[in-house]
Amino acid sequence: MKITLLTIGKTEDKYLIEGIEIYLKRLKHYIPFRILEIPELKNTKSLSQEQQKSKEAELIFKNIQSTDHVILLDENGKEFSSRGFSVYLNKKMVSGLQHTVFIIGGPYGFSNEVYERSNEKISLSKMTLSHQMIRLFFAEQLYRACTILKGEPYHHD
Repeated sequence: MKITLLTIGKTEDKYLIEGIEIYLKRLKHYIPFRILEIPELKNTKSLSQEQQKSKEAELIFKNIQSTDHVILLDENGKEFSSRGFSVYLNKKMVSGLQHTVFIIGGPYGFSNEVYERSNEKISLSKMTLSHQMIRLFFAEQLYRACTILKGEPYHHD
């Protein structure tokens, strides 16, 4: 199974970029993983939140296929412990899915169309986290899940 993390906008903070790169290198040994950044919308001052979400949805739909299993990273999604996420991920891997796309929405979340297209929602925390930091946290948790599945000592209970 291939995994893509689809994001809106670039990661700008150097410390986050460096952290993400560390986990991208580590993940190469476990699973095909990439981060795909959709350019952030420009000139949004005249757009309502719903209009922004709709325009972001158009960009998201251009970057996913009908066969992709789409999981939204959403504050109202299902929460997991790290071990629970590794079990969840393993079920996806053995189910025969070819490509799973996790999506981080824009500053106002997702449009109704994106929610309707998604297969699932998961949450990394009940706390509100910046869209920039979520990328690093997701990459680290994906790496942690892979090491748990391989029985490696990265994770401690």
